[in-house]
Amino acid sequence: MEERKLTLNQTIDRYFPTIKNAKIITIQHLLNHRSGIYNFTNNKDFLTWHTQPKTEKEMVAIITKGGNDFEPDSKAEYSNSNFVLLTYILEKAFKKPYADLLQTYIVKPIGLQNTYLAGKINPDKHETKSYTYAGTWKIEPETDISIPLGAGGIISTPIDMTKFSDALFSGKLLKSESLEIMKTIKDGFGMGLLEFPFYDKKGHGHNGGIDGFRSTFSRYSDGNISYALTSNGTNYKNNNISIAVLSAVYGKPFEIPKFSSYEVKSEDLDKYLGVYASKEIPMKITVTKDGNVLYAQATGQSSFPLEATDQDKFEFDQAGVGLEFNPSEKTMLLKQGGGKITFTKE
Repeated sequence: MEERKLTLNQTIDRYFPTIKNAKIITIQHLLNHRSGIYNFTNNKDFLTWHTQPKTEKEMVAIITKGGNDFEPDSKAEYSNSNFVLLTYILEKAFKKPYADLLQTYIVKPIGLQNTYLAGKINPDKHETKSYTYAGTWKIEPETDISIPLGAGGIISTPIDMTKFSDALFSGKLLKSESLEIMKTIKDGFGMGLLEFPFYDKKGHGHNGGIDGFRSTFSRYSDGNISYALTSNGTNYKNNNISIAVLSAVYGKPFEIPKFSSYEVKSEDLDKYLGVYASKEIPMKITVTKDGNVLYAQATGQSSFPLEATDQDKFEFDQAGVGLEFNPSEKTMLLKQGGGKITFTKE
C-alpha cells in the first residue's frame, strides 16, 4: 500500500473474476476476514489432497468452488482462503515470487536469521517435522507449501518472531499510520493482527497452526514486551504456557499445574466404550480405544486421544477437556471452560 502498488478499497475482480462477489470484495475485506469467501481448509476432502502440490490456477478453482459463506463486509470469519489470495495478489503486483518478497521486505531489513518460505521439510537444515500425540508421538503428514503460502507456509523461530514483532511495532517496517490500520479491530479481527488481552493489558499479535505445528506471537506496549512460542508437537494447552510466561513477566500470580498420569491397560478401558448422548445439548460423543489409549469423538468433529489422570478420569489438555466416567450408572461428565454437562451411554 505504501508503495502505491495496491489500495485497500481495490476490488479483486481483476485478479480473480471467477470468485463470487469479486466485484465488491476488496483487499481490505481479505485482510480482515470480511470477504465471506469459504475457508478451503474446512473442505471435508481437504485432508485427501493437502500433501499434493497445487498451482495457482488449481487453488483459485478450489476456492471458487467453495463459494461464499456470507455477504462481503456483513461480518468477520477467519478464512485461510483470504491470505492465499493475498499472496497471489502480491506476486502479481510486484511481479516477484512471494518467497522473494518476504526476504526483501521483512527478513533482510531487520536481520532475521531463520525465517523463509518453507519447502519440503529437511532435517539436515535443522528443520523439524511435526507430531501429534495419541498415546505415542506420530509424525504428521506435510501440507505442501504451494497450498497455504502466506496463510501458513513460513518457517521461523521464536527469536525471529520477537525480532519481527519489535520491528513491526517500533516503526521499522511500516509507517505509524499503516500500523494503526492493522491494529484497528472490528468483530475480532484487525488486518493480520488479533487482540490478546492479559489482565488490564492489551496486546496485538496472531496465532495459528498447520499439521502438528502451533505458533503464537503477541506484543504488549506496556513494557514493550514481545512474546512468541512455537511447537512442533504438544499434548498440553500452549495457551497455559503463554499465560505462565506473561504472568512471570508482569508479576501476576500463577499456579504451576500438577502433571499426573494414571496407568491403564487396554482391558480397563472397555467399560467406558460406547456412544453417549445428553439432554442438555444436541451432540453425541463416541468413545473408542486403540490399545491402551481412549479416544473421544464429538458429532461432526475429529477424534482426540484422552490421557488417564485418575480412576475413571481422563483429559485432553490441548482443548481443556475433562471426562469423568461412572461406569455403574453408565454416565459421563464432560468438563470444559468451567461448564459441566452430563452424558448417558445409549
